[in-house]
Amino acid sequence: MDASFWRQRWEKNEIGFHESKANPLLVAHFRELSVGKGRRVFVPLCGKTLDISWLLSRGYRVAGAELSQLAIEQLFIELGMQPEIETVGGIERWSANNLDLFVGDIFTVSRLMLGQVDAVYDRAALVALPEDMRKRYAAHLLEITGKAPQLLISYEYDQSLMEGPPFSVSNEEVRRHYASTYAPTLVACTEVQGGLKGKAPAKENVWLLKRP
Repeated sequence: MDASFWRQRWEKNEIGFHESKANPLLVAHFRELSVGKGRRVFVPLCGKTLDISWLLSRGYRVAGAELSQLAIEQLFIELGMQPEIETVGGIERWSANNLDLFVGDIFTVSRLMLGQVDAVYDRAALVALPEDMRKRYAAHLLEITGKAPQLLISYEYDQSLMEGPPFSVSNEEVRRHYASTYAPTLVACTEVQGGLKGKAPAKENVWLLKRP
């Protein structure tokens, strides 16, 4: 899986993973991060998620990273914002009203480029990546965010029933990536109604990742 895969998904409007409203699990569990208003939340592989609008409306500053420029263009249109665009570290940063989005490969985003991060909301990043990329991603996320606490949403299902993304990420794998840094707590586990894409019975897990 490479950058062209995701760009083509957006160009063809094959974005079944995009939700038309804020994710109910974000709404229900974000407060458990104990992050005060005015703090900065990083949303990796953000697409044009309306979760960003929800966070902004509740007084948080938001940063994100997304490979598809089309997704970012659509997000700013939906938010009714006009971005200022500048090149930082070889990729573009689109900014407006407490929002900074990096358009490009998340692995090119450094801690210096990203700046202060007080919390991470990962709904669609870890599960978007195949197994051979997830270890690298998790380590990179810890590095660029200064090991900020995370609200992580993952899926568990029989991977043989469906090709990802989203990919199945077991509870054991979540702990393998993050238990040396955080005390991972599984705060919710729900059945995906109708299964993922109607193909695979699945559980949606919500993790609170905070340092002990």
